[in-house]
Amino acid sequence: MLIYNTQTRQKEPFSTLTPGQVKMYCCGVTVYDYCHLGHARSYIVWDVIRRYLTWRGYQVTYIQNFTDIDDKILTRAQREGVSMTEISQRYIQAYFEDARRLNIQEATNYPRVTEHISQIHQLIQELEKKGYTYNVNGDVYYKVNQFQDYGKLSGRHLEQMQMGASGRLSELDTDKKQHSSDFVLWKAAKADEPSWDSPWGSGRPGWHIECSAMVRSLLGETIDIHGGGGDLVFPHHENEIAQSEAVTGQLLARYWLHNGMVRVNGEKMAKSTGNFTTIRDLLNRPLDPMVLRLFVLQAHYRKPLDFTEAAIDSARNSWNTLQQGLLWGNSDQDELYLDISPFSDSISRFQAVMDDDFNTAAALAVIFELAKDVRREKINKQENLQKWQTLVYLAKILGLEANPEPENLSASLPETAIQDLIFQRNSARKAKNYPESDRLREQLKMMGVTLVDLPDGQTQWYPTEKKDNTPEIKDFFAK
Repeated sequence: MLIYNTQTRQKEPFSTLTPGQVKMYCCGVTVYDYCHLGHARSYIVWDVIRRYLTWRGYQVTYIQNFTDIDDKILTRAQREGVSMTEISQRYIQAYFEDARRLNIQEATNYPRVTEHISQIHQLIQELEKKGYTYNVNGDVYYKVNQFQDYGKLSGRHLEQMQMGASGRLSELDTDKKQHSSDFVLWKAAKADEPSWDSPWGSGRPGWHIECSAMVRSLLGETIDIHGGGGDLVFPHHENEIAQSEAVTGQLLARYWLHNGMVRVNGEKMAKSTGNFTTIRDLLNRPLDPMVLRLFVLQAHYRKPLDFTEAAIDSARNSWNTLQQGLLWGNSDQDELYLDISPFSDSISRFQAVMDDDFNTAAALAVIFELAKDVRREKINKQENLQKWQTLVYLAKILGLEANPEPENLSASLPETAIQDLIFQRNSARKAKNYPESDRLREQLKMMGVTLVDLPDGQTQWYPTEKKDNTPEIKDFFAK
């Protein structure tokens, strides 16, 4: 497997600190508003990378933070006359709602900055002992000149760097800074703002120190993959490296991955230009979330992505083709547990392109080839079933799943009851009690539940049309 490393500017063979395990951290959202298209692109990308690494056999620990203390959050809270906590909690909940609609799996952990104040204090104190900081009236700054490798991620030299590139305007106090690129680690308290006690007086953390502290607290001194948007290379990730590596003397991350930016009709997305679109506004048009997910995956994650109505229409047409292929085997198919090894060539080609720096665009070509074949009428029914199962298997790795909702589907099927029957059937299969396994499959089918046994041992279920005059699920339990 080859991964492009932003720091070395080349693809490198992927190896992990601990064989079979991946420690992965991706910078999360600052929770002061609804997530926009750029966020959708980032978190779909990291979701697919995490899914693929898991499929390749790695045990992935995936951390994605929430920045819940920031000038933008405070500004919104003051404007609405509510607390910072109320604003951050509102938009954290909104993030989860949007992510679920896009079929983004939950991270292993979602740390919040306000939960890691003591770890931030500890990291700043260690930097202080090593001579990397200076204090001006309660504001603690990092000396960039002290860190010899500063600029190694972005490739910039100190004289090229502009003060304020982070956009965090409260950091811009030229009277206090020894060098224009020095950045704040701890901000002295201001009136009417939340603050915490610290060795340097009451205040709150700077932006960059937060991620360094959370990475170290949850994953250790060195991780395998650090991800984020391309706009975070400088200054945020550059400053993370300076902070963490100055303290530990170790690499912060073995591989730095950055996704390309989203543009709207060729222009940078911004509220000031009127082309700012949130995820929920787009999906509430309505737009099938799988269309947006497919749109994102049609481009390589490192490349820019231009959002246009024509591009979305094209993705919608592509999803219709793929969806028909994914749903092909959900109607009137008696046996879905099949050996997909005859189509291992498709799986091998899928793996080959994904192993080349997660080339989802090329992986989709393999998937669409299967989808188009499945939709054509075939004389050999078993071959088509095997091909369909291969399609479902590979599409799921990219998080592309079709969920039919026929009008006649019984509304009285609680998922817990369905899962219980599936568990009973799987237990019967393991005990080689095939008559009982078949009976339970048929019961579920009569109630509008079709099963798909995947090669990895998991069983998926899909709602289909319930047969007329069949008992409800509670009646089967009564038996």
